[in-house]
Formats: sequence, C-alpha cells, structure tokens
Amino acid sequence: MVKIGNLELGEFPLLLAPMEDVSDPPFRAVCKENGADLMYTEFIAADGLIRHADKSVQKLDIYDYERPIGIQIFGNEIESMREAAAIAEAAGPEILDINYGCPVNKVACKGAGAGILLDIDKMVRMTAEIVKRVNIPVTVKTRLGWDENTIRIVEVVRRLQDVGIQAISIHARTRKQMYKGEADWSYLAEVKNCQDIHIPVFGNGDIDSPQKAKEYRDKYGVDGMMIGRAAIGYPWIFNEIKHHFATGELLPGPDLKERIKVAKKHFDFSVEWKGEKLGILEMRRHYTNYFRGIPNFKPYRMRLVEALTIEDVYQTLAEIEEVFSGVYTAE
Repeated sequence: MVKIGNLELGEFPLLLAPMEDVSDPPFRAVCKENGADLMYTEFIAADGLIRHADKSVQKLDIYDYERPIGIQIFGNEIESMREAAAIAEAAGPEILDINYGCPVNKVACKGAGAGILLDIDKMVRMTAEIVKRVNIPVTVKTRLGWDENTIRIVEVVRRLQDVGIQAISIHARTRKQMYKGEADWSYLAEVKNCQDIHIPVFGNGDIDSPQKAKEYRDKYGVDGMMIGRAAIGYPWIFNEIKHHFATGELLPGPDLKERIKVAKKHFDFSVEWKGEKLGILEMRRHYTNYFRGIPNFKPYRMRLVEALTIEDVYQTLAEIEEVFSGVYTAE
C-alpha cells in the first residue's frame, strides 16, 4: 500500500499531473471518474495568492468528489511561499505540493519552478520552511536537473526527504529538454535503489499507453505514475492502465457515444465553472484528443473550435453522433 502521510492510495496509484490551463475542476472531474487516484490543481503562484488575485484564488476551488487532491504552489521567495502554503492549506486539500519542475521561461528564469534546481540549498531551505508552516503532508514535483550536467536527483530526493516531504514526483527530463527528447527513467531507478530513500517516488514523462506504463513500472520500480499530456482529451487512460495491470489485456478504446458523453460533461462543467465565454474557449484544446482517430472528422473539429455559444457546441455534438454513428467504432 502506497501512503502519503496517513493517506492510502492503493498498491500502485496513478496521479493526474498538474498542468497549467488544463488541470482545472472540469478536467479533474472526468479524470476522477475514469480512474485517477490522486489529482493536483494547476500550479498557483504564491504571489498571486498573497495578493488575493482572482485567477489564483479561483484555482483553490476543490470539490468533495475529486478527493484526495493536492494544491500545488510555486514561487521563488521563501517567505511568500510560506504564506501561500498557509492560504492553500486553508482551502482544505489533503496534500500541499511544491512545484520545482515547471520549465517555462517566465517561471524558471525567475528562480521558481525548475529554476530552483540551480540552487539546491535554497530548494531545501524553502521546503523545510513550508513543511514547518503546514499541518498536511507536503510533496514535491521536480525534474532531474537543470541540464545534463546538473543532475543530482538522488541527493535532491534524500535532502528533501530529510526536511520532511512525504512523496516526490519526478519528471524524467531536465529543464533544458523542456518536453522534447525521451524521458530517462533510469535516474528514477537510481532513486528507488537508494537505501536511504523511503518516501514514495512517482514517475512522470512519456507514459502514453497501458503497455508503456506496465513496462516502466516493471523496469524502474517506481511506486506510482503521474500522467499529464496523455490524459488531455483522453481521461480513459487511467482505467485502461489499471485494467492492463490487472489482466494483461487491453481495453477497447471508448466508442463514439462514450466520447461524446464525456466531452459534453467536461464542457458543461467548464461553462458552469468559468462562465460561457471562457468555458467555451478553454474547452477547445481538448477536442482533438476526444475525437482522435475518427475518419474525416476535421470539419466537425473546426466547428467545435470555432463555436461561440453553448447551443453551437450542443448542435455540433449532436450532428457528430448522427453522422458518425455506425461509421466509427472503438478500436
């Protein structure tokens, strides 16, 4: 049984990665229904929480049906991160997560996210202060290092464990790689083989199929996996992986009716949570994957992407079901 503090997550938990502008409550809802064991919010800027910025505060929204859930924060100043941690804890999550992995310039080049991998001592001091500030388990998401010359991930995990984190998720790329090239999970095996490290270690990077999930689980010995991009528009991946682990078999992909049902549920929640204009706009990034593999689908995808009203989306989804019913079947 994998545990974070007193939180039991099963034998091999599958985590939904925190993804900016993706891992919001509507998306988390459909991932939870399809097998995600633990989910995290989008990352939230510490400075935004302290200033009570509307966008940052809205990201604290969590719902009982999505528990257990962690709130993830990022920043480059220790004191502001302490204050933000307390604000996040007050929102009632089971876990507080620290982002030491975001590679984008506007975050990393200011010393936050993956930028702190250039100053491991500061990373450790910041983590220690956050652990002392809150009463819920603290976890960390990070990368292997800033670049191939600064990979000290075993040392990093050991030192963060020593100051009190209770689990770590490691994206098996460096900051320099961004999301390119192949994730190197051999470093995660090194972490797991270190006898001094006893906290759960979750692997992240390139898990896009049940077969790869099983291969990497068996080969690298991690305690669970965090899935990000592969779940966008395809929340079924969590249950597909679990089924493959349990039986060695592959579930057929979702059929057309299932795709439409889940996409519509996601859309409805998106509009409810964000309002019509923003809900419609931010849903657009999901349609390609929701309907991937359907032949001659491009005109309908463009209609979904260009839709301006709820009625436009509903009408297009209804036409998709009518036109492609009997034409598309699950693989």
